[in-house]
Amino acid sequence: MARIVMKFGGTSVADLDRIRNVAARVQREAQAGHEVAVVVSAMAGVTNQLVGWCQALSPLHDAREYDAVVATGEQVTAGLLAIALQERGVESRSWLGWQVPLHTYGAHGKARIAAIEGAELVRRLGAGQVAVVAGFQGIGPDHRVTTLGRGGSDTSAVALAAALKADRCDIYTDVEGIYTTDPRIVAKARKLDKIAYEEMLELASLGSKVLQTRSVELAMNERVRLQVLSSFVDAPGTLVVDEDEIVEKEVVTGIAYSRDEAKVTVRRVPDRPGIAAAIFGALSGQNINVDMIVQNVSLDGTTDMTFTVGKSDLPRARAALSDAATQIGYAEISADPDVAKISVVGVGMRSHTGVANTMFRALADKSINIQVISTSEIKVSVLVGAEYTELAVRALHTAYGLDAA
Repeated sequence: MARIVMKFGGTSVADLDRIRNVAARVQREAQAGHEVAVVVSAMAGVTNQLVGWCQALSPLHDAREYDAVVATGEQVTAGLLAIALQERGVESRSWLGWQVPLHTYGAHGKARIAAIEGAELVRRLGAGQVAVVAGFQGIGPDHRVTTLGRGGSDTSAVALAAALKADRCDIYTDVEGIYTTDPRIVAKARKLDKIAYEEMLELASLGSKVLQTRSVELAMNERVRLQVLSSFVDAPGTLVVDEDEIVEKEVVTGIAYSRDEAKVTVRRVPDRPGIAAAIFGALSGQNINVDMIVQNVSLDGTTDMTFTVGKSDLPRARAALSDAATQIGYAEISADPDVAKISVVGVGMRSHTGVANTMFRALADKSINIQVISTSEIKVSVLVGAEYTELAVRALHTAYGLDAA
């Protein structure tokens, strides 16, 4: 007998028929003798509708009331799934975040989990009751409902698995697992049996939409075994585990891409101490995250600073730099939103040479120009023109021998 947390996303509970399908899956696990807690998202499209209503009434709405509204999506799903389980003869009840309770810090709309008191849930699970927990929500220090930000249900599930000391956390989605790259771009993409936490964290942060970055980071820190699998196909998924559990480590495990990048170049900045702090301090002051950075120094005592920001942050980034123009002393700013970040990821890079060279050669063979390069211990990322995204992903997938036979 195992203790399992099962998490179902919005597409898995999109309508009543799919909720009945989820209930059948949960029933199978319960009948096998496992202790089962289920974490659910709002039905597909519901959260967007609730957010839209808040914005329509007031663009500068009270974040506390926003949380009170958008948290109801998960509340509805949890209640409906509990009813569906009871209809199948499975003893169950729904739990809201504040009932668990799942305590968070007070940043409404993007709260972080502080602690989970799981004693009562453990007692109920031990008595054979299935717990259906509303994801994405908790209770703040002010005793008001908080939400965890987009993708927060994944984080809820992993945190609950850690608190309950679950044997595994199964994340059910509309895909069958983690693939070597997006199968919509590369038909020969392969589903992975296992992937290391660090690899999954890199892929999630670099554009892979299967798992939310915070949830992977939490799973890695708490050593929660994750499995990503399909709600619609009965097949094994992909396990996210410690690197030590993967016997044969690929040099490159996967190729990720992101079209959500914009490139900014600050030209002819005085080459003096503190100039980088002035530029990136101005951006940090507006909560703008900077990713790839490259600096080119010229012979006349000036430098060009190129970096990337999220595409949605580009207008605010330009405004922040404009406000700091006197302090920075640049000649001009240029921006290009038509770029894409392509990344190769693999823990095998630690013990193999030539990984970056393979990447550069494969892109050169396709006449794809590299604009910016960024590396870490298990990742190499490049910035290319957005029009080359799919060509670059396919070329790299083949170059690293990832194509399925």
